[in-house]
Amino acid sequence: MKTYDFDKRIERRGSGALKYDALQERYGDKDLLPLWVADMDFETPSFIVDALKQRLEHPIFGYTVEPKEYWPTVCQWIADHHDWQVKPEWLTYIPGIVKGIGMAINVFVKEDEKVIIQPPVYHPFRLTTLGNGREVVYNPLRRKSDGFYEMDFENLEKVADAKCRLLVLANPHNPGGIVWDKETLVKLADFCYHRNILVISDEIHCDMALWDNKHIPFATVSPEAEACSITFGAPSKTFNIAGIVSSYAIVPNEQIRQRFFGWLTANELNEPTVFAPIATIAAFQKGEAWRQEMLRYVEANIDFVIDFCKQHLPAIRPLRPQASFLVWLDCTALGLSQSALVDLFVKKARLALNDGSIFGKEGEGFMRLNVGCPRSLLREALERLEKAIKEE
Repeated sequence: MKTYDFDKRIERRGSGALKYDALQERYGDKDLLPLWVADMDFETPSFIVDALKQRLEHPIFGYTVEPKEYWPTVCQWIADHHDWQVKPEWLTYIPGIVKGIGMAINVFVKEDEKVIIQPPVYHPFRLTTLGNGREVVYNPLRRKSDGFYEMDFENLEKVADAKCRLLVLANPHNPGGIVWDKETLVKLADFCYHRNILVISDEIHCDMALWDNKHIPFATVSPEAEACSITFGAPSKTFNIAGIVSSYAIVPNEQIRQRFFGWLTANELNEPTVFAPIATIAAFQKGEAWRQEMLRYVEANIDFVIDFCKQHLPAIRPLRPQASFLVWLDCTALGLSQSALVDLFVKKARLALNDGSIFGKEGEGFMRLNVGCPRSLLREALERLEKAIKEE
């Protein structure tokens, strides 16, 4: 029985929502239909809003301590959903996952050392590394005959030299929606451990595995993985609370933990805002029923996109994600340059999606579609695209 209304369309313009209120700046048109930045257009669940309202009833917002149930609640959620027995002392708050990547780069990678990424991949992996003055080493994913991706370990052997100190892993993968299998993760852990390469595993989409897929935390696949990794997670994608900034780091290895946590403590970067623990506790203690309904709705949205493209947009092939509400659209059969492809979506269809090329040159010919929205909005977007292509 359905409890929550994911069909409800909510006016977000004027609320400071990046997805809507940055359209003029980012796309040159404030009236586009936005299906880009990775937050959802669903209402943040009421049990989180109610918890925040309860705290707002107290009139003072001074310095706060972490609630005693904060980390035990996170540990219980991870144990229940991912079979990982995380100890509370392995955990710390971080003020965002991209920020956490930048912090790890500054702590563990010297200025003349390098960071490995595997494009097409979430673009801040590259931008944060370059912005911090470190060199990026590219190990592109290999596209398989079915259109999906796998890691290219042969190329990794070639490009990973003695200066490579860190590898940033998207697990699950963004934008491809891949839930990496254990064999792949074990192989990657073995490679990095024996070369003294730290793995930062971005697992922000871990609670959004779809259908019968199961997320595997990188640190759990082998002793080597546990010994050479930092895992970043958050309830933000799953429960649509990105603006609250509720991220955390998990570091099982004591030596890595002391070095990283010590740096965070020295700079007071491990202290959550008053609302982050409250929202996290509410999400992880009360959110399972909402999460299940949301995932079923997202799955139906993905099926809708795939079916619509098959019937009306045969030159666009959506890759069915194994996790998250992001769909990687293969538009190569349209035969357009990347600039013409973007022009088709933005100027002709009046849609704002993510340009595939921002994820690396391997993303040329692709667009990233956010389906975390009411189906009526998704239908409107695809009908606009169909009309624009017919008029080409």
